[in-house]
Amino acid sequence: GGMAKAIESGVPKLRIEESAARKQARIDRGEDVIVGVNKYRPAEATSVDVLDIDNAAVRDSQIARLNRVRANRDDAAVRAALDALEHAARNGEGNLLALSVTAMQARCTVGEVSDALERAWGRHSAEIRTLSGVYAAGYEGDEGFSALQAEIEAFAEAEGRRPRMLVVKMGQDGHDRGAKVIATGFADLGFDVDVGPLFQTPEEAARQAIENDVHVVGVSSQAAGHKTLVPHLIQALKAEGAGDILVVVGGVIPQQDYAALREAGAAGIFGPGTPIMQSAREVLRLLRERQGEPA
Repeated sequence: GGMAKAIESGVPKLRIEESAARKQARIDRGEDVIVGVNKYRPAEATSVDVLDIDNAAVRDSQIARLNRVRANRDDAAVRAALDALEHAARNGEGNLLALSVTAMQARCTVGEVSDALERAWGRHSAEIRTLSGVYAAGYEGDEGFSALQAEIEAFAEAEGRRPRMLVVKMGQDGHDRGAKVIATGFADLGFDVDVGPLFQTPEEAARQAIENDVHVVGVSSQAAGHKTLVPHLIQALKAEGAGDILVVVGGVIPQQDYAALREAGAAGIFGPGTPIMQSAREVLRLLRERQGEPA
């Protein structure tokens, strides 16, 4: 049906994720060498000097700016511009770009313009599709992989169900390929894995974790929001009476942030280059520890 149809159905994205899962299995097994990741790693952890931004301060500053804009604009002109945009979108008439520019000139915010279009069209919800068996195929005949599968099976027999994990992406981080690879690897090992939609709030992620009755939430972070979003997620779980759900974090996280995340309540942190089997084994150990079993 053509590339447009393929993109709509999610086939190209699924094939990219399939290739990434195979690649990750080769990296984890050491078949593909990445210097500094799975070979020739430094003997000691090195601290990389990165720009540290106070997300809360930036957010407060931006809210203050928005409040100043709203206090000094013509509310009638704003309402008229947004109504015109929503009407045109709902009825398929007029130039939406020109109407959006007019709304901006009236000092409407990006959020207000987006909300007007959402009221007319609704919000797109991407179909979440995950792979099965791709990561495991790279470990066919591997004794360590089989042994870990047996440990997870033993946990399932003892608990009456498999260990269940929710993989979430919060904030403005739209990179989900790594999260999908993690989900594939954990599922192939024997975990029940749910994947949350992109751009969740901590409250939405906590609600989904509770509704899905998971043992652990795995936060995948690539956009430097972990110091704000992870503590908020942990607090949201506690506020809903689900503080027993473990929260682990993976992705691009500087070593100097580990202490703050652990202090906030993160049970495990898996930095770049951590093999999936190592992560799964540690999560299983944490779950056994939480259940009062010998690790």
